[in-house]
Amino acid sequence: MKDHVAELITAALNTLVANGNLPETIQPRVTVDRTRDKSHGDFASNIAMTLAKAAGKAPRDVAQLIIDALPPSAQLNKAEIAGPGFINFFMDDAATSAIINSVLTAGDSFGRNSSGAGKKVQVEYVSANPTGPLHVGHGRGAAVGDSICRLLAANGWDVTSEFYYNDAGAQINNLGLSTQARCKGLGPDDASWPAEGYRGSYITELAESYMKGDTIHAEDKHVTGKADVDDLDAIRDFAVAYLRREQDHDLKAFGVDFDVYFLESSLYSEGDVEKTVQQLIASGHTYEKDGALWLKTTDFGDDKDRVMRKSEGGYTYFVPDVAYHMNKWQRGFERVVNEQGADHHSTITRVRAGLQALNQGIPKAWPEYVLHQMVMVMRGGEEVKISKRAGSYVTLQDLVEEVGRDATRYFLVARATTSQLTFDIDLAISQSNDNPVYYIQYAHARVCSMLRKLDDHGWTWSAQQQANFELLSADAEKGLMNKLAAYPDLITRAGSNTEPHIVANYLQELAGEFHSYYNSHKMLIEDENLRNARLSLSAAVRQVLKNGLDLLGVSAPESM
Repeated sequence: MKDHVAELITAALNTLVANGNLPETIQPRVTVDRTRDKSHGDFASNIAMTLAKAAGKAPRDVAQLIIDALPPSAQLNKAEIAGPGFINFFMDDAATSAIINSVLTAGDSFGRNSSGAGKKVQVEYVSANPTGPLHVGHGRGAAVGDSICRLLAANGWDVTSEFYYNDAGAQINNLGLSTQARCKGLGPDDASWPAEGYRGSYITELAESYMKGDTIHAEDKHVTGKADVDDLDAIRDFAVAYLRREQDHDLKAFGVDFDVYFLESSLYSEGDVEKTVQQLIASGHTYEKDGALWLKTTDFGDDKDRVMRKSEGGYTYFVPDVAYHMNKWQRGFERVVNEQGADHHSTITRVRAGLQALNQGIPKAWPEYVLHQMVMVMRGGEEVKISKRAGSYVTLQDLVEEVGRDATRYFLVARATTSQLTFDIDLAISQSNDNPVYYIQYAHARVCSMLRKLDDHGWTWSAQQQANFELLSADAEKGLMNKLAAYPDLITRAGSNTEPHIVANYLQELAGEFHSYYNSHKMLIEDENLRNARLSLSAAVRQVLKNGLDLLGVSAPESM
């Protein structure tokens, strides 16, 4: 319906140009938005205000010209000027109720579109160091990243999800040293324990597995423990494989799987890092100073140049990141989205500067970044800071086991990534209207229950039968229909802006409107025509709730 209003406006503008009321030089960009206050109509456009200067007329005068030139439409009741020159559009009730058939006919595909045109997009998320169990911050990245993948797919993109394992560097070496110390019978309190070692009890489990000679299967890597306490390389390889397997298991339990698992170590073993460095040197954007190799990132907007190769040898951490993203570009991804913690903010400018310096035609804003803020876990009004197993933080596994996958995923995605998130365990496990995921799932289950009860009365209903939607005249019914009609635009916006939280918020609002409607209007009534109309509306609500929950990786139960 929004597109129909835009078509009406475009037709009116063409007429006005043809009859000389508007100049041929205008370049209209027609935008139509849903109104927040239904007393202002169903849709509004600021087109008259944007054209006023080019037309040499007052905005309200342009608005009146557009209204007078609108072609006839059975879906439009009237159009009015509002404020400084907005045009408000009031749609016909029959046009409003048409959304019910649209939802029921499209089913699971309602809200999906082809705006991405099958173009390739890669979404990298979680990308945790394989040095310990995934913490709740990784969980937020997993929930957001997976939902972004689902949203982009719903918008017609060809999506590849990717996990980048940082399996090289100082932290991996510390993991190996910690595991070796445990293999030798040492504990974190021993004087010889590695200064930067990991102290969680999972290190003990890992060491025991290595000493038993267990075989670990982690995606493309298969490692058997040598039970040799002096072979640090073997211990380190085993430890990385062990924790990769564990992280993968936790993610699968969270409903998250990846198309590609990429190892940082492969960038070194296959020569990508060195090749990238040589390309940067050849581009003329590097220089030597104080025994170090520098990249002139100030050429690309950074506040100061950055060291690439340290004076004592070894590359700084952003260099393999540049090589990795060059690899992504070579794989043909038109769009790349990196979902990471806010602590990665400092790397954005450096990675983009390195990519620009390669002179490969990579867009300046490529890749895109979605950075999430930290998560605080609360129970009984107090912050929960540690896990018995990890020792220093709350693990994703802890959270899923305590509150369930659905509640964990919803809570971690329900706020904008730019906001810090407080995860209230008590609220997440409560079966009350205050718990948003329970509230949404209950609305879905409520419709399912209502439809099951039809047999008790000997009544029938199906999504295919035609109902008399003119009977849906109550404000609550019109409000629900308008809410349903807003869903496709919302999915487009959420995908374009990589903002899954707006889907979560929409679902909570839709569930709230439905519960209010259900509580104030009887559904299973004797009047067959009105009953079927209300059941169709309810079934459409159920379908949209299911579709939206699926985009968040949350189930839509039929009973609760």
